[in-house]
Amino acid sequence: MRIFPTLLLTAVSFLMPQLAQAQSRSSGPADADGDIVIAGAGLGRVTDYEGSDDYRLLPVPGAIGSIHGIGFVYIGNRLSVDLIPAPKGPGWDLIAGPVVSIGFNRSMLKSIDDPRIRALGKVGMSVELGGMVGVARRGVFTSDYDRLSATVSVRHDVAGGHGGTLVNPTLSYMTPLSTRSMTMLFASATHADGAYTRTYYTITPAQSGASGLPVFDAKPGWKDWTVGGAVNVSLAGDLTGGLSAIGGIAYTRMLNDYAASPVVSIAGSRDQWMMGLGLAYTF
Repeated sequence: MRIFPTLLLTAVSFLMPQLAQAQSRSSGPADADGDIVIAGAGLGRVTDYEGSDDYRLLPVPGAIGSIHGIGFVYIGNRLSVDLIPAPKGPGWDLIAGPVVSIGFNRSMLKSIDDPRIRALGKVGMSVELGGMVGVARRGVFTSDYDRLSATVSVRHDVAGGHGGTLVNPTLSYMTPLSTRSMTMLFASATHADGAYTRTYYTITPAQSGASGLPVFDAKPGWKDWTVGGAVNVSLAGDLTGGLSAIGGIAYTRMLNDYAASPVVSIAGSRDQWMMGLGLAYTF
């Protein structure tokens, strides 16, 4: 459930500094700060649960903006804010701010096709609070507007759904192809602690008896890696205003005990393919 929102979020948020600067150059004094807001929705093909081999379609709303240099991104179940204003023109950009994410993994059993996973029991919704830090460089290879960034986010569940902590390093590259299109590539990984791992990947004797899946004691560590890409194309002729279309695809490979758990190795698949399309309007 998390991959497509993340893909859509990453694709558009990395375009934000370029859109804001382009708009400030072409607008009047009222927009001198380059304020910009993008709102829209997408439809993603996502797995029933993390590690599943069953897929479903999920609507993903979103709003992304830069107000007086402070960027915010809301996509689906996640909100992040970059509190450090991006500098104008090519150069280095520091990234830091809070992140909140609502997790629904295995919290709605009716959305899971596999009866063995339903028999493991419902997991409560998680509320993950944390932050992100990183660095970006604009003006790297192709022009003054391409952008290479490296970030790390850390989130901890405070609602008791899984009660664990996730760490996500991400490396991304974005480059405009013209005034009406851009493309983005990214790679990321996820490290999970013991609480998260036990909640979703350990199978107790009682759960084994209910589901028919073998008992499994999962150990924490690196959970997965993901690579993906996205394209944003203006339908109005210019990405700085009007309607645009976003499409993306991502592949995730489950690792270590997460891949070996019967939740994945028997009932699901360690290979996860996500894709989606969305429409957005730039104000």
